[in-house]
Amino acid sequence: MNEGDRRGLWALRILSAVLLLAAGGIHLYLVFNGVGGLLGVLFVLNGIAGIVLAIAMVALRGRWLQLATVLSLLFMIASLGALLLALTVGLFGITETWDFMLVPETVIVESIGVVVLAATTIAVLRRPRE
Repeated sequence: MNEGDRRGLWALRILSAVLLLAAGGIHLYLVFNGVGGLLGVLFVLNGIAGIVLAIAMVALRGRWLQLATVLSLLFMIASLGALLLALTVGLFGITETWDFMLVPETVIVESIGVVVLAATTIAVLRRPRE
């Protein structure tokens, strides 16, 4: 792997970590600003997962990095999917509206996150072994 490819992969990993932190941070922010009950518990778990996966994205190497990128992509897809379900048909008896705090921003961050994490996952899985 040449130096340019290495830098490109690091840029993708860092951008992925930032988006994971942003998605998790939004959920923790909402918990600290009044979201409670079952939704609050799910948001805390989402926030913790986002932080752990962001750290893994920059700290791991080899097979562990491959696992972290796949899990991060699945996490972001699931998080976005859950929000879209809550906006449309409801999820766990919870229905959401577009005018609720940070819903549009979350859709944007998580949509971009899915695209970036898909690119990162492909790049990591195609990378030659070290």
